[in-house]
Amino acid sequence: MGVMDFFWIFLMLAALQPVIRQKLLDAARQRMIAKIERKRQSRVILMVHRQETMSLLGFPVFRYIDIQDSEDVIRAIHMTDPDMPLDLVLQTPGGLVLASLQIARAIRDHRGKVTVFVPHYAMSGGTLIALAADEIAMCRHAVLGPVDPQLGRWPAASVISVVKRKPVEEIDDETLILADQAEKAVAQLREAVKELLDGKHPDQRVDQLAGLLSEGAWTHDFPITCGMAQQLGLPVTCEVPAEFLQLLQLYPQPVRRQPSVDYIPEPYRGRPAGPPRGQS
Repeated sequence: MGVMDFFWIFLMLAALQPVIRQKLLDAARQRMIAKIERKRQSRVILMVHRQETMSLLGFPVFRYIDIQDSEDVIRAIHMTDPDMPLDLVLQTPGGLVLASLQIARAIRDHRGKVTVFVPHYAMSGGTLIALAADEIAMCRHAVLGPVDPQLGRWPAASVISVVKRKPVEEIDDETLILADQAEKAVAQLREAVKELLDGKHPDQRVDQLAGLLSEGAWTHDFPITCGMAQQLGLPVTCEVPAEFLQLLQLYPQPVRRQPSVDYIPEPYRGRPAGPPRGQS
């Protein structure tokens, strides 16, 4: 076998390596999901959004909740016995209200217990989905977020506020139309939150929570911590079982040329672990 033969074999192996690595990762995910399902006697569904990078041009691609996500989650729910518990793992910055509400209503209507696990963050539409669950399990430093609607780059509540502060004759038609849409969007989200919380709190408390979460009391990226969520009266526990954290590690952020966080990947118990094995 000549040098060129070795060269072509090397090229083929190099080309196949990412495919093989992905297949192994997919298999590890399925094994871990099956292990958790056997332990908890539940259906496990994950919705994990990572920032990705275009392979050729290097542009960042941001992932959000979309219609494809709602189709996939609802399909998984329909494939599950109505009385079987659902465990939904969320890692998302949010996304389309339509898709988020479809998922939220589907898990609200599921007869079995629905638990949403938030290892790191489930903002905006992710929070909307979590509100429909029977229980929300968050890591102590994980966060939820407000669900106030956004109109393009403008928060709907801010558009309404600006229009109310200025005389109508000083406001252009486009802004007035935007304000009209903003009022409708806020009202729709408020009613949607009330629908998802109905029966879980007294009516007066449901109205208060719906207004707080949907009417722009905070900025859209305001972090609602586990402790704060408990103070609001949401059905939250501040602990996520270790197996769910291990599962999320199998959905890594796509590799960048230079990592922004680095550390020795070993548990420390009282003292540093020292250099990796084989190094001095």
